[in-house]
Amino acid sequence: MDTTRGRANLEHIPVLRDDVVRFLTTGRGGTLVDGTVGLGGHAEALLLADPEVRVVGIDRDPHALDRARLRLARFADRVRFVHGSFADLREHLAHLGVTAVDGVLLDLGVSSMQLDDAERGFSLRADGPLDMRMDPSCGPTAAEWLASVDARELERVLSTYGEERYARRIARAIDAARERDPLLTTRQLVDVVHRAVPGVYFAERIDPATRTFQAVRIAVNGELAALERGLEQGFDALAAGGVLAVISFHSLEDRMVKTFLRERAAACTCPPDLPECRCGKKIEAEILTRKPIIAAPSEVAANPRARSAKLRAARRVI
Repeated sequence: MDTTRGRANLEHIPVLRDDVVRFLTTGRGGTLVDGTVGLGGHAEALLLADPEVRVVGIDRDPHALDRARLRLARFADRVRFVHGSFADLREHLAHLGVTAVDGVLLDLGVSSMQLDDAERGFSLRADGPLDMRMDPSCGPTAAEWLASVDARELERVLSTYGEERYARRIARAIDAARERDPLLTTRQLVDVVHRAVPGVYFAERIDPATRTFQAVRIAVNGELAALERGLEQGFDALAAGGVLAVISFHSLEDRMVKTFLRERAAACTCPPDLPECRCGKKIEAEILTRKPIIAAPSEVAANPRARSAKLRAARRVI
C-alpha cells in the first residue's frame, strides 16, 4: 500500500519495502509482477534493487497507473503497465506474451491516494460521494449498492466482511435511513453508523464506522473473490523457484492467504485412515514466512497506516 499523506508524493516509502525486495529479488534478473502497482513504490524498489529485473505493473485504478507511469518513466522498457485486476493475471500475461514469472507481489491495501481523495469515497474522515470503486470506470458505486442490497444481505456483509459485532443494528439503521432519503455521501453513512452503535463503541481506537466502510468497499469491489482468483493465478504463473508475496491489511485477507499457502505447501490430503495415498497431491510450495512479517515500530511511527500490514510469502518448488 502506498501510504503518503495528502497529495500523492512520488518519494514516499511503501509498506514493508525492504522485506518485499528481499523476497522477490535474487540478483539474477527475471520478470516480476506487481499486481497492485498503485503509485509504483514497490515496483521502483524492485527495479532499483536489481538492474536486470523487469516488472509488469497491474492496477484496477487508471489514476494510480498514471502516477506509476510518471514515477517509473526512467526505467523505460523494463516496465510494462496493465489496466486491470490481478484476478485476471493469466489473461494479462498471455496478452503480453509472458509464459512464466519469477515473482508476484499482491499488496491488498487501499492506497493513500485513494483514501486522501474525498471524491473517491473511501475515507470516512472527509465528506464525498459514496463511490468506493477501485476502478471508477465500471461497476456500481457504493451508493448504488447500498440502495439495492437486501437488508439481510447487508447484515451478512457487515458481519462477514467487516467483522462488525453490531452488524444487525447498523444494517437496520441503514435500511431505515434509505427509506427516508438515499445515502449518497460518506458523511451520511458515517452519521447513520454513529447513531446506530452504542456509546461505548466510541472509546475504541478506530472510528465506529471503520468496519462498515471496509465491508461495503469489499462488497462493491468483489475483493475477496478477486483475491481467491489472484492467489491461484499468481502462484500458477510462477516458474519453479519463483516467489509469491502478499501484503494484507485485515484478518479476512490474511486468513485466506495463510490457508492458500498452507494448502500449496501440504502433501497428501487423503483421510488418515486410508492405507495409501489416492489424491496424488505433491508439495508445491515452501512457505518462507513462518509467521507474517509486520512493520517495525519505527515504520508504524512514521506511517500509522502500516500498523495492520502483514506480509506472507512462499516459493514455488515444482
